[in-house]
Amino acid sequence: MKRIFQFITAVAFVAPVADSATSEPSSSQAEHVSALACNAFALLPEARKRHFEEVGPALLKLKKSMRELPDGYELELPADNKTYLLLTEWAFQERLCCPFFDIALRFDRENGPLWLRLTGRPGTKEFIKMELGI
Repeated sequence: MKRIFQFITAVAFVAPVADSATSEPSSSQAEHVSALACNAFALLPEARKRHFEEVGPALLKLKKSMRELPDGYELELPADNKTYLLLTEWAFQERLCCPFFDIALRFDRENGPLWLRLTGRPGTKEFIKMELGI
């Protein structure tokens, strides 16, 4: 059973990458560049309220440290199930209202921390600074 889960997980992560690596970007992908602005109305009212008033503030309270990157920031968070679930909920909503973000979640080896990496094209880092009040 463990091997089946590992295989399915590997296919779920590798297949989209392999497909995108072999196919040309569509004209809509190549031409569309979203604004460097948050569109809170991309979320339904209930989701918007939860995202901005509950989930986002809860994650910021859990932040253990922050690293500056050339094109964004990386936040260290507790590597527990509750934080991971909260973070994935946040990330799925955030990509709707701020589609210009590159969002990556990473667990470091040896039971290390959970990291949220927010990066993007030029201007993204400044946007994050403004939003987080850095």
